[in-house]
Amino acid sequence: MTSGILLYSRSTSSASYRVRIALNLKKQRYDLKVMNLEQQHHKSGEYLSLNPQGLVPLLVHQLSDQEVKLNQSVAIMEYLEETFPQQGAALLPKDPVGRARVRSLALHIACEMQPLNNSGVVNFIRSDMKGDTNTVKGWQLHWAEKGFTGLEKQLESDSTGRFCHGNSPTLADCCLVPQVFRCTLPRVGLDISKYPKIKQIYDNCVQLPEVQQAMPQQQSDAPTDEFWSATVG
Repeated sequence: MTSGILLYSRSTSSASYRVRIALNLKKQRYDLKVMNLEQQHHKSGEYLSLNPQGLVPLLVHQLSDQEVKLNQSVAIMEYLEETFPQQGAALLPKDPVGRARVRSLALHIACEMQPLNNSGVVNFIRSDMKGDTNTVKGWQLHWAEKGFTGLEKQLESDSTGRFCHGNSPTLADCCLVPQVFRCTLPRVGLDISKYPKIKQIYDNCVQLPEVQQAMPQQQSDAPTDEFWSATVG
């Protein structure tokens, strides 16, 4: 580790994607440890000793007097904001109401939306529950539309600007970008044009170099052509 920060990440993991965006927005150099979930890297004894949850991402921050290990993407992003408050973008506003609003938006995505469409749930429906292609895709699209409908209404606020809160990217935008990315893939098939405010914010986000550098296709474990064309999964 040459930068002091090591991120255990998977290119297509929504949670990993959030943290890569946050690290870039906070102008932090970091090393990346690619986790191949198909090869069960996350279930190895070595990784479980670092992260007993066996999930990605995991951030390891080497300080002068201790080694900090953090899992759960929202906790990691808040740690980055609190540890590097003067560097890069402010991921949380200064006022209590604004901070609460940004957290509400971020947690709606990270806790209410993404878990229902993550690979573990989808694989369980397909394999353990014997769900066919239509069942799996229907499940994903139903929950995606429900979540985005609520989010669109919440963003119809004077507090929304070019981004989820005001005119600078925050924690909420770090969560929004991966969720739109995931749900507009053919395997879910969400029509993002139904949510004009979300689409406008997403389009603004993906113009940022910090977001572009964090995209799955820019990672060393970039997804294969099969990933982009898959209609279920």
